[in-house]
Amino acid sequence: MSFRANGEVNTMSDYTTRVTSEKEQAVSYLKEKFGEASDFIFADYRGLTVEQITELRGKLYENDAEFRVVKNRYAKIAFNQLGAPDVSGYLVGPTAVAVSKGDSNAVAKEMFALAKDWSMSVKGGLVGGTVYDASQVEAFSKLPGRLELLSMLMSTMK
Repeated sequence: MSFRANGEVNTMSDYTTRVTSEKEQAVSYLKEKFGEASDFIFADYRGLTVEQITELRGKLYENDAEFRVVKNRYAKIAFNQLGAPDVSGYLVGPTAVAVSKGDSNAVAKEMFALAKDWSMSVKGGLVGGTVYDASQVEAFSKLPGRLELLSMLMSTMK
């Protein structure tokens, strides 16, 4: 609660958010990036050094994914505008999103492999239009990937 210059009380119900062109551009950019991808894995990146984040980005880039630190509010708006399921529970605190355009299984495997040694934790994910918590994403990462399944199929056909 705060006081206005004329002595009236300003309550939270009077609060409005100013929409600036910079905010609109940031949401538009996220919406464009999220629209290009099929799967998302949310992580808490607290404690990672710049070198570790750079290494993680490089490894995810090899798997056709990006690792982006996002403003939670902007990400919530972008996901909402795209008509995605509610992922706001994972957009709390310092959040980075692995945006996967390809095989998200490989992305999840890489993130969990690095999280063992680093101070990063996976919060959850949005895979195939379904919201998963951290344990479900970890179980997903342990499944064989697309290439592994294809090689199994080919060896069976031989």
